[in-house]
Amino acid sequence: MKLNRNSVIYAAVFTFVVCVAFVIILAIANQVTLARVNANKRLESRTAVLKAFGLADSTTPSSEIDSKYTQLVTEKSVEKATAYTATIDGQTYVAVKLTMPGLWGPITAVLATDPAGTVVRGFEIVDQQETPGLGGRISEPWFSAQFKGKKVLPDGTIAFEQGSGKGNFDPNNGTVDAITGASRTSDFVRALVNRSLALARQIGGTL
Repeated sequence: MKLNRNSVIYAAVFTFVVCVAFVIILAIANQVTLARVNANKRLESRTAVLKAFGLADSTTPSSEIDSKYTQLVTEKSVEKATAYTATIDGQTYVAVKLTMPGLWGPITAVLATDPAGTVVRGFEIVDQQETPGLGGRISEPWFSAQFKGKKVLPDGTIAFEQGSGKGNFDPNNGTVDAITGASRTSDFVRALVNRSLALARQIGGTL
């Protein structure tokens, strides 16, 4: 019996078969690449932790990240976050990797500080889904660089204010530039930063 290619049944069956074929192909591709994807995520996370501690930068080869992380960083879980400690030049520092809501999806970042949470050693965005060119600018190097060596305010927080849009690098004013045109994203990042500082102080108090 010859199929009528103009019939609704033929179109439905053809569409179903094509969809099933693509689903199978995607499932196989996902399984084949799963190990590599997880390895890349682990590398990104470890790189962010090392950068926040000041133990790596953009020039550090990927081949050195795992060995430096294993040698220098201690990891533990705490309150739906991941905490890290590292001893640098005889001083112990604390870092927290925390995921909190953003405007369009979760934002994950790492913040490192002294155990008392008085000076930020570094801040790195690990993952975000904010609008490219607007809120997505939180992943740009200038934004993270503002936090390096920044003293917190007397209330233990970092303030976000609209400034030049190029960064606030005064280490003593407890303030960073918010992202111009992305006030909501900036609010979410401020909440993440200050929650991370609070958690770091809790962890630091147990060292």
